[in-house]
Amino acid sequence: MSVNPSIFKAYDIRGLYPSEVNEDAARLIGRAYVSYLGAKRIGVGRDMRLSSPSVAAAFIDGARGQGADVVDYGMMATDMMYFAVARDGLDGGVQITASHNPKEYNGIKMVRREAFPLSGDAGIGEIREMVTTNALPAPAAARGSLAHQDVLDDYADHVMSFIDEKAIAPFNVVLDAGSGMAGLVAPKLFARIPTRKLTTLCFEVDGSFPNHESNPLIEENRRDIVERVIAEKADIGIAWDGDADRCFFIDGSGEFIAGDFVTALLAESFLMKHPGETIIYDVRASYAVKDITKRYGGKALMNKVGHSFIKRRMRDEQAIFGGEVTGHYYFRNNFYADNGFIPALLILELMSRKGQTLAELLAPLREKYFISGEINTTLSDIALVPKKLAALAAHDVYATAGRTYTLDGFSAEFPDWHFNVRGSNTEPMLRLNLEATTQKMMEEKRDEVLAFIRS
Repeated sequence: MSVNPSIFKAYDIRGLYPSEVNEDAARLIGRAYVSYLGAKRIGVGRDMRLSSPSVAAAFIDGARGQGADVVDYGMMATDMMYFAVARDGLDGGVQITASHNPKEYNGIKMVRREAFPLSGDAGIGEIREMVTTNALPAPAAARGSLAHQDVLDDYADHVMSFIDEKAIAPFNVVLDAGSGMAGLVAPKLFARIPTRKLTTLCFEVDGSFPNHESNPLIEENRRDIVERVIAEKADIGIAWDGDADRCFFIDGSGEFIAGDFVTALLAESFLMKHPGETIIYDVRASYAVKDITKRYGGKALMNKVGHSFIKRRMRDEQAIFGGEVTGHYYFRNNFYADNGFIPALLILELMSRKGQTLAELLAPLREKYFISGEINTTLSDIALVPKKLAALAAHDVYATAGRTYTLDGFSAEFPDWHFNVRGSNTEPMLRLNLEATTQKMMEEKRDEVLAFIRS
């Protein structure tokens, strides 16, 4: 059969079901995945999407046909799959999920031993070639075995190990699972900590997403939780994406919290307990991250965007924590993998230790750091992306900045503002992140750089 090569992305496999990602494609990808890794034993999990059971079954069929023994973990959050693969010493694991995409999509996230991700640079490209050029090895002489296992209780214990449960103060909390996998996991965790009031939204796991899509980065998908946080006069709101490997925060006023500010708070949480440790942050982030890390005597290291790059750097540096602006947070004691529930508990623990609401924790950051957020500009041709970046680097003003670098796109630093512009992995698009020491300067410089990009 013919498989659309466009479903093979930089970090996973993803496309429309059933026209792009379907059972036939999943069966072939299962065979290719096992062949690429030389895997003897793998794990498979799936999210709540209506197509996930049959796509998972087809992937398992292909993997077993290639000789691998498979542990079927059933419906689970993506970070539960990471936990299961690392804990059980498997050769790899996959999660059938399209993450935060609408219900019409499905996909496959893949890891090797110790939950280290496959990516376009290592693994996904090779699997794509095997599948799309009909270059799969012959099936194994003997099919692999199939076992079933549930890891939810053990996973909950693992997540809770990151905090002191007795230190948690009772806050007024609103949670939105987005009808996704957080509806399976969050009840297990929040039953173990005190709350003054707990309001839950969209906790019924339902792949038809009857309330709103499970992508809290889109404002309309946050409307329900924002309204309830304000109505309940809550101290904090927490929302998850569909496969629950990312969480997002709302303060008591209903304001959405940028991922780099969350990274700064999580860095503080770790460094209060473990001074001097190393923190990894991405090239887009607010200076709040490195400043807080420095305050606690830690070592802040900037890195290229992307989970495979962050996880590799964390391993190389033995970093205790890493964060990305997009809401991915990584932990050394979580096999260097990202997790959507550990951050929620750590922020509640930090609020408890400081006796502050989320808004009060953020107040010092909001007085000093003024960030644009990520602003996308679509170009007419993908070939224009490197040309625009080169033009930025050659610009009279930006080229003479106090510091310029091309770690990921083009970045320039001035005494009172800095910015990064980087290209999309898959689209003719440039992404701007900018920060300044005042709101007025941020807006002026944001508009200036955008005008140059769009000229």
